[in-house]
Amino acid sequence: MSLRVLQAGLLTTVQDGGRPGHAALGLGRAGVMDRPAWRLGNALVGNAGDEAVLEITLRGPVLVIERATRLALTGAPIDARLDDIALPPWTAVDAPAGSTLRLGGMRQGCRSYLALRGGIATEPVLGSRSEDLHAGIGPLGGRALRAGDVLPIGATPDLAPVRAVTVRRWGVDPQPWFDFAMTPIALLPGSHVDALDDDARRQLHGARFRLSASSNRTGSRLDGPALHLRAPLELISAAVLPGTVQLPPSGRPIVLMAEAPVTGGYPRIGQVAAADLPRMAQRRPGDAVCFEAVSLEQALARQHEREQQLHRLVQRVIDRGESR
Repeated sequence: MSLRVLQAGLLTTVQDGGRPGHAALGLGRAGVMDRPAWRLGNALVGNAGDEAVLEITLRGPVLVIERATRLALTGAPIDARLDDIALPPWTAVDAPAGSTLRLGGMRQGCRSYLALRGGIATEPVLGSRSEDLHAGIGPLGGRALRAGDVLPIGATPDLAPVRAVTVRRWGVDPQPWFDFAMTPIALLPGSHVDALDDDARRQLHGARFRLSASSNRTGSRLDGPALHLRAPLELISAAVLPGTVQLPPSGRPIVLMAEAPVTGGYPRIGQVAAADLPRMAQRRPGDAVCFEAVSLEQALARQHEREQQLHRLVQRVIDRGESR
């Protein structure tokens, strides 16, 4: 009935869609950083869609699967072996009870997702099983996994008996959902973009930044040219969201991510388009980050198109899984 943690990996957390609706309490949404990878992983294993998964950062854990289940790995390509069998990404695998899943490093990208049939069934906190490391809230107290943790798996009475590791003959093409080419990130103008000096305005959309090693689930810090304001601004704290680009006094932009606070007092010079937030979440320390300017209309059209494509693909995956 559970998943036992032998080694925790670099940073492995339980995540689902997060806990929206608590901003008035000062609590952000949190949840998975790469939502398409989460949704497609759940579809591959036959889940309803919102079950909790493991979000794995850069290097994965070693886990014992104590009850037979179906699993899938999505997001960043990760070295994975179930007992002695190498596992392909974005493909469902039936795992027998007692098998050991060893997850190593990622060849590209920053975050992989392990979906399990039935999902991780820890007790929800404020309607979510997500661990919010920034706020210290979640079923495990807002922390990452540790060796010795035992995580319950949801009931799956309709799953056929599994006697050996079985890799499905089909999977999902990751190409549309994982940014192998690391193309520019779409950026809308922020409330204070006009406060940037002329050089900073050119650099915001023309310079190449690098993701800092100090980045985390709260914010992606960018190294590169320092951006300067025409004159100092005196601001009161105002609402911010995942994707808000803030400019601290250092001049090094910070892109707020899944565990963003609900307010911030730094100048807001941009907003990453929602459709590109998963791509931003997959940049790892040292990766290049470039921005391209888009309008609100372009960002909304891109988000609508992506959601339509994702919905159709999720439904096709579910239908094909049920027919086998």
